Amino acid sequence: PRNMFAIGRAAMSKKYVSVAFAYVGVIVGAGLASGQDLLQYFLSFGAPGLIGIAALGVLNIIFGVVALQLGSYFRSGHHDDVFERITHPVVRRVIDVVLVFSGFAMGFVMLAGAGANLEQQFGLPAWAGSAVCSGLVILTAFLDFDRIMEVIGVFTPMIVIAIIVLVIYSLVTPHPSMAELNATATQVTPALPNLWFSTINYFALCVVNGIGMAFVLGGSVLRIGEARLAGRIGGTIIALVIGGDALALYLNMDRIWDVNVPALEIARTIHPWFAFVYTLIIFALIYNTVFSLFFATARRFSGGSTKRMRIVLVGVVALGYAASLMGFKKLIGGMYPIIGWLGVALLVVLAAGWLRERAGVSHEENLRRKLIRLLVHKHDDHLEYTDEHREKVRELSRASVVDSKQLRRDASTLAKDIVDRKANASPSDLVAPHRGEAVATESAGSARANG
Repeated sequence: PRNMFAIGRAAMSKKYVSVAFAYVGVIVGAGLASGQDLLQYFLSFGAPGLIGIAALGVLNIIFGVVALQLGSYFRSGHHDDVFERITHPVVRRVIDVVLVFSGFAMGFVMLAGAGANLEQQFGLPAWAGSAVCSGLVILTAFLDFDRIMEVIGVFTPMIVIAIIVLVIYSLVTPHPSMAELNATATQVTPALPNLWFSTINYFALCVVNGIGMAFVLGGSVLRIGEARLAGRIGGTIIALVIGGDALALYLNMDRIWDVNVPALEIARTIHPWFAFVYTLIIFALIYNTVFSLFFATARRFSGGSTKRMRIVLVGVVALGYAASLMGFKKLIGGMYPIIGWLGVALLVVLAAGWLRERAGVSHEENLRRKLIRLLVHKHDDHLEYTDEHREKVRELSRASVVDSKQLRRDASTLAKDIVDRKANASPSDLVAPHRGEAVATESAGSARANG
């Protein structure tokens, strides 16, 4: 069994990629994919707005790494599972109210974006597009969580490819001088009067938008290192999408500054079929974000019951649809800055909690790694599993920050999956184990030494 944890890492790769893509799908929503957010928050300041975009990209990478790790560390099912462990009960209650309110408010803004998107491209009434999105959100709630994660992440490669096309087209076609682009940008009403306020506020908005589902996605991952890698990859993809989208919008400022869905206007100039595809991609990303926001809110009030979660979600979607009829551009300009400032307070709490729990996260990561190594011996007929191993498994489980019985079950399932994959591995899977995990493939005596 020399290649046991090489197979484990092959299993891990599929998991962290799916979590990373789902995380991108959560963050990249209507305003971002359409360009309306970037136009109001950053490009209204002209070329300097691109500096704010770069800062936003770096901050999103950091947030992805922190949020998914904390979710995995506490194995959270909703945001309150994390905040009850990292902050004072009074602060936790305030955060809970803020996230529930913000999730609902941003959800109905996204529903309005779905209507605006289909209206601009196909001439459909805005209310009809919002209604279609609402129906899809409700239907998705009846899937199991793994399927939900796959659905949320499936559109991520599509938006990456679409943004690359927009950027290449914008770079190779003639565009006005920087002075002319900056002059046009001044005609856009900024969401906030200062670029750095805009950057902080919009990043906080991303945090409010994504933190509930980020904790849930992280909570679905047993290995903390896997969650960290998913956050790093997902955050990097988000940064690249934001940067590419912003560059394309800036270079086409003269023709997109006053439209509801600026990126779609650029897509139209490339080719009608590309505009058609881009419309569907934006709609899919809107749907992703609406579902994530409303799903996280519904899970908060479900008490662990799937049936109750679905009932709550249907009610939340119905209320959100009614609120979405106020209009997309108006809602972004009015609601987003308010939610963003609420998010700044949330950022402070999250940063303090991470600094306090960072050592514990590292300790728990090592604990779970040892636990999985020992349980691999239990499921592999070629390895010895002794009473000493069994006692060490119980000891490690009791020392964890999460429920010991559930941790043992989850770690045992993962260990069995590693053994099964090793038995069915193709020669290409049999690669050298990762440093730090190689010891897991050694003898029972070595495992005892590490335990």
